[in-house]
Amino acid sequence: MAERRDFYKVLGVDRNADADEIQRAYRKLVRAHHPDVNKDPGAEDRFKEISEAYSVLSDPETRRRYDAFGPDFRQVPPDVDPAEWARARSRAGAGARAGAGGGRWRGAEDFGFGADEGIDLEDLLGGMFGGRSRRQWGPVPGADQEAELTLTVEEAYHGGRRSITLSGGRRVDVTIPPGVTNGQRIRLAGQGGHGSEGARPGDLYLVVRIADHSRYRVEGRDIYAPLPLTPWEAALGATVAVDTPGGEAKVKVPPGTSTGRRLRLKGRGMPHPRGAAGDFYAESRIMVPPRLTDEERRLFEQLAAVSHFDPRRRS
Repeated sequence: MAERRDFYKVLGVDRNADADEIQRAYRKLVRAHHPDVNKDPGAEDRFKEISEAYSVLSDPETRRRYDAFGPDFRQVPPDVDPAEWARARSRAGAGARAGAGGGRWRGAEDFGFGADEGIDLEDLLGGMFGGRSRRQWGPVPGADQEAELTLTVEEAYHGGRRSITLSGGRRVDVTIPPGVTNGQRIRLAGQGGHGSEGARPGDLYLVVRIADHSRYRVEGRDIYAPLPLTPWEAALGATVAVDTPGGEAKVKVPPGTSTGRRLRLKGRGMPHPRGAAGDFYAESRIMVPPRLTDEERRLFEQLAAVSHFDPRRRS
């Protein structure tokens, strides 16, 4: 099993970082590692890791559980008290250190504890419920499972219902909340592995993957799209229409706009059910007519004769 890195280290932030710091770190990293920009073979895996870390740490409730229980917080029953978990962890750690030769129990680093603690999740949970290990409980709950859910930008923006086929041919229906982001997990309770002897099944987590789009580029909750402009719109300024996943919007182009300028439409990015929506950025691209009429050519020649503007001259 691949080693699971600490989500705070993935984003390069302190454990007490606030929401703004986490978002700034995410935006910086996702620009550097987006597969459309970074052609390194490992960029896509790194991008998914960054997106997963942001999905967990940007949600206050999910972050609280992650801080309390470590990377396996999804496997800890929801009614487990963090204080009791900490006490059981301390007892289990003491037992591990008192073992023969101080040897490690398996799973230490997998569960976010120190390398010298060597805590086993099953024994830890067993200690919290009367000192019995899970292997002695009889019925064993089903394991949680994961699958990838690929969405278009529009599907991620609007949400909706989807029916997907999992490996093995099983079909499940999922409600997609509006504004899901890359790496976000959608939980389907009871749709994971079957439990033994009538125990409850595990949960299924669908990991969102937003597919590449011919027009939109998504970074976190911000959306970017090219904005073609005529030379006169860019030079004189204009108000032009731009398509967003949420519908048509108007953007004001300031006079003297050059190619590459980002024009921000606040709150027109991906919606956020528990916070501020992302922004939409129209990136200006100045276009010229592929074929000039005689009148257009005459006017451009007239402009060339009277203008002293030289874009290649260093100021």
